[in-house]
Amino acid sequence: MTTATKPYDEMQSADGAIRQHYLAHRDWLIAKPDDFLIQKQKEANALYTKQGITFAVYGEDSGTERSIPFDIIPRIIRPQAWKTISEGCCQRVRALNAFIKDIYHEHNIIRAGVIPGDQIFQHPAYRPEMSGVKVPGDIYVHIAGVDIVKTDTNQFYVLEDNLRTPSGVSYMLENRKMMMRLFPDLFGRFPVAPIDHYTDVLLDNLRAVAPSNNGQPTVVLMSPGAYNSAYFEHAFLAQQMGIELVEGQDLFVSNKFVYMRTTHGPQKVDVIYRRIDDDFLDPEAFRRDSVIGVPGLFAAYCAGNVTLANAIGTGIADDKSTYLYVPEMIRFYLGEEPILNNVPTYRLSIASDLAYALAHLPELVVKEVQGSGGYGMLVGPTSTAAQIADFRERILANPSKYIAQPTLSLSTCPTFLNNQLVPRHVDLRPYVLSGRETTLVPGGLTRVALTEGSLVVNSSQGGGTKDTWILEGTSC
Repeated sequence: MTTATKPYDEMQSADGAIRQHYLAHRDWLIAKPDDFLIQKQKEANALYTKQGITFAVYGEDSGTERSIPFDIIPRIIRPQAWKTISEGCCQRVRALNAFIKDIYHEHNIIRAGVIPGDQIFQHPAYRPEMSGVKVPGDIYVHIAGVDIVKTDTNQFYVLEDNLRTPSGVSYMLENRKMMMRLFPDLFGRFPVAPIDHYTDVLLDNLRAVAPSNNGQPTVVLMSPGAYNSAYFEHAFLAQQMGIELVEGQDLFVSNKFVYMRTTHGPQKVDVIYRRIDDDFLDPEAFRRDSVIGVPGLFAAYCAGNVTLANAIGTGIADDKSTYLYVPEMIRFYLGEEPILNNVPTYRLSIASDLAYALAHLPELVVKEVQGSGGYGMLVGPTSTAAQIADFRERILANPSKYIAQPTLSLSTCPTFLNNQLVPRHVDLRPYVLSGRETTLVPGGLTRVALTEGSLVVNSSQGGGTKDTWILEGTSC
């Protein structure tokens, strides 16, 4: 499972033979003229720029937005592999929903000794304000992004769970639209499962958790505004679902009900798909300096008059220190064995784990427990001696802030770079939706590390994306 092992190549085996599920695509490529892919990649780059499909990187002085790099070679996944991913992700999210409900109500998992109470009650993401608050359908995580990797052993592992405001699904959908535009003939040759119904499923699930019995509940998407790094996605999803994209100033609370300002007067809002962090939702309940929230929103939420998706307080469950306990959550709440395994993880607040990590930093990946986007981490095998020494000092200053993991040999997929096909490391983020039931559409966001040898796939760190093809049927 370390970088010393040759990565698993998803297109060809160690002896160079093309794997069965890539054969038809390889044959199609061979039949094309030499400059075909060059031209198609130029078209894709131009279209993404023209359509304004961008992301912003926090911390950049320029504040400019970038067009996210898109690779025109799809990642192809067999039906049986997808079955494992799909069932494993749904199992995981069901357990995480049960966990979040439990820690804000009965505390059964703490009383059973499975998770220490301090891990919950002393955690900065724990929201004591949510204690005893009932949410519709007992669903706290309506949209989850589960980051998955495949290793040199041909096994899938979960890297992390994204349960607060998971992003990237717009790129999944736009990547598919781009591929269908560039290569329409391919979709007549391959049994690729469709994903364009994602927003229909999402909207149906959001309506299903509305607090009222209104047959046509009003759903809105709440964004911090145009300067947010994921604003393109906010606008895209609202447009695709046919719902209003709002900011805090567009909403107000009266008698513990939420209303939207419209040209026809106030309209009651039943469900808010919020893309704003907990702290900024309501200046009366959380950060008083927030100018993007809605005063009184939390009181309306506690009264059961509006649904927030995802629920307040879900951050406790997607923290990397809580991640360690998810397999035990699955056993405790569902009575099942985990379908997808965690990556073996060292918790640096434990003396023995800390000692091991400090002795093996050049071999490990070290992450901040609340870090994201590829920031605040050390990839030992690709770091300099000075970088490792600097990170050692950071760890010693606050060990509980970090976890460490073996450096996984992530699988590679063929990627078109510098006018040739080359293997590059990838991960996968499927999106799990909970409402009427827990499901996911057959696809996900494949992120690719465009730099040779790099294991960091985040777009904010120079990574790109590619379309993910889940093949239908049983013959592949």
